[in-house]
Amino acid sequence: MTSPHDAVEVIITKRDGGTLTTSQIDWVVDAYTRGTVADEQMSALAMAILLNGMDRREIADWTGAMISSGERMDFSALSRPTADKHSTGGVGDKITLPLAPLVAACGVAVPQLSGRGLGHTGGTLDKLESIPGWRASLSAEEILAQLETVGAVICAAGDGLAPADRKLYALRDVTGTVEAIPLIASSIMSKKIAEGTGALVLDVKVGSGAFMKSVDRARELAQVMVALGTDAGVRTVALLTDMDTPLGLTAGNAIEVAESIEVLAGGGPADVVELTVALAREMLAAAGRDDVDPADRLADGSAMDVWRSMVKAQGGDPDAALPTARETHVVGAPTAGVLTRLDAMAVGLAAWRLGAGRERKEAPVQAAAGVTWHARPGDVVRAGEPLFTLHTDTPERFGRALAALEGGYDVSAPDTAYSPRPLVIDRVG
Repeated sequence: MTSPHDAVEVIITKRDGGTLTTSQIDWVVDAYTRGTVADEQMSALAMAILLNGMDRREIADWTGAMISSGERMDFSALSRPTADKHSTGGVGDKITLPLAPLVAACGVAVPQLSGRGLGHTGGTLDKLESIPGWRASLSAEEILAQLETVGAVICAAGDGLAPADRKLYALRDVTGTVEAIPLIASSIMSKKIAEGTGALVLDVKVGSGAFMKSVDRARELAQVMVALGTDAGVRTVALLTDMDTPLGLTAGNAIEVAESIEVLAGGGPADVVELTVALAREMLAAAGRDDVDPADRLADGSAMDVWRSMVKAQGGDPDAALPTARETHVVGAPTAGVLTRLDAMAVGLAAWRLGAGRERKEAPVQAAAGVTWHARPGDVVRAGEPLFTLHTDTPERFGRALAALEGGYDVSAPDTAYSPRPLVIDRVG
């Protein structure tokens, strides 16, 4: 049978700034998934897309073709509406852990299909796997049952959801095309639309520790993703949130779980609580349940009850002690004054080098590795007092982690005025 297109024709069209037809897009995504189009050909096309972009129809077609490469989930049989959240990735970003049970405690089911960390950004599944017994892989039947009985599930996406994206993501990672907004947007949205959630809130990170360094680029990505979700019938909104400074006081795996539990218990760092509640309100409004205030569910303990049930349902022990690192190293403040900058990228790299992250997708992570910081920008520090504590099971990693932190923070004169950037910068949708 003669193919309706060929890869070179598609590549040349986009290389020369042309617009790909729906037929071309459907063909090339399907052919690449089946192995008919070679990696080097898709690499060339991805680079052409990075350089020349795509219009809204092309991006929608590309997303639809990736969805069509696999199966779709269906939550219509549930007794409550569904809402999900996706973060574009940051440092100390443990928000999913308290957020999913919080929204479930307000009457909305949360099918949170999450991923693992790569590079300096942490992965939700890596964090949860530090809980003894907890498992990330669930069948579709288990997901549906847990959503009905518990109200929330955080698990790995099955192999059947958007397999074209899984193959293309790995290629983009090694060909310098990760930053292409059409490919970022279609990668995220193909999985979220195939997942079948009724409403979606996007947390688009902006700043040094995020993939989007500028507000304009982040807003462009948010607008594209909101349009894709809306066109697919998913109620979608996006918040642009600050990632110049890492979230909370920890970056790692087990230490971020511990901080999330503090939030569910009614405490925790103010910025983590603020963003958790802000995203919860958006999810509830999108799901038609804005009559409930999530702050009340944190205060009355019902969100913690859902957390415990969720962990137990996936084989974990919510009462078990979390892993602790065999070795720690304390970094003191170099001088007295006001901490005026704490760079998210520097902290993320340090945590990664301590063993909290991975350099290859198949590499293991250390559950107890990471960085704790004892002050946030705007806080007064005293010379020699602990500023950071580094955690790892392999102390030979301390040197490279310390190198990552060099130049990653500023302590200014005691009378220095500090004006933070708002945590929530903008809203799209």
